[in-house]
Amino acid sequence: MLEALKSDLSNQTDSLRVIILTAKGPVFSAGHDLKELTTKDGREYHRQVFQNCTDVMLMVQELPVPVIAQVSGLATAAGCQLVASCDIAVATDTSRFATPGVSVGLFCSTPAVAVGRSVPRKVAMEMLFTGHPISAQDALLHGLVSRVVPEDQLETTTMGIANRICETSKSVVALGKATFYAQMNLERKEAYRLTSQVMVENLSLSDGQEGIRAFIEKRKPTWNHNTDKVH
Repeated sequence: MLEALKSDLSNQTDSLRVIILTAKGPVFSAGHDLKELTTKDGREYHRQVFQNCTDVMLMVQELPVPVIAQVSGLATAAGCQLVASCDIAVATDTSRFATPGVSVGLFCSTPAVAVGRSVPRKVAMEMLFTGHPISAQDALLHGLVSRVVPEDQLETTTMGIANRICETSKSVVALGKATFYAQMNLERKEAYRLTSQVMVENLSLSDGQEGIRAFIEKRKPTWNHNTDKVH
């Protein structure tokens, strides 16, 4: 799944506003195929497998459009990592999330990067050390997912979020997403310094000024979605 996802994300057009990741069946994503991780293929192949996975996770957050995970079922190992890497995640109330690698002798070290940045440290460590799944409700409580809904509301809820995003300026959202991830890695004062500069840049965008004019004039904005500067 991850290799196919890498290809799909790489080939998206500039017209996209939101990407929704879904899956059919009882499993959202089980991560790597363990049959690929035996000694048969060797260390170099294993390096490539994990590099491809890392590329996907980085790409999700580097894309200029929001990426939403629409989760129904089980998300384990790199599948749980994928959910944690997405900008937004909507899950059914029967979904479960796990980093079970320790149970088969392969600690989920790469999933731990994303999971450990999404949930409190002690929650992440319990998931990693025991391999036991957590419920959708616990995933929501600890910040791994954004919303938990009944199965029959999953698509409607996800599309509602996506449609709302599509009502906004693509260029403003792209700037905001990139800035959010950049400032998360900075010390607080540096984060404020960066984001203050970005706010000024945002105001110089034609869509930034259009939004303000529309608010003052009490009308809906007409976005051009480009990065043209007006001053």
